[in-house]
Amino acid sequence: MKFFVWLIRVLVFVLLLVLALANTQTATLNFLAGYFWQAPLILIGLAFFVVGLLAGLISALPTMFRLRMENGRLKRELRVAREAPVVVEEPPMPPLI
Repeated sequence: MKFFVWLIRVLVFVLLLVLALANTQTATLNFLAGYFWQAPLILIGLAFFVVGLLAGLISALPTMFRLRMENGRLKRELRVAREAPVVVEEPPMPPLI
């Protein structure tokens, strides 16, 4: 199974490398107020990928911290529950007639 995963990874890498080498022509990205950026098309695509990746990671941080805090709280509760003595109560005896 690991072989197939690595094979797929290598194929995707080679595909992206060929795509990068095929898109080396210069592209112009126009911003507001007359600013522009001229760079190879693959570099502009990579920049937008990195910005999107960072935006996704930053948006996931609050949830990740909340889940870590909840995980710590639950571990503390489990530790306290394991340390507490177990009291076994026997059911009451039925009434004697």
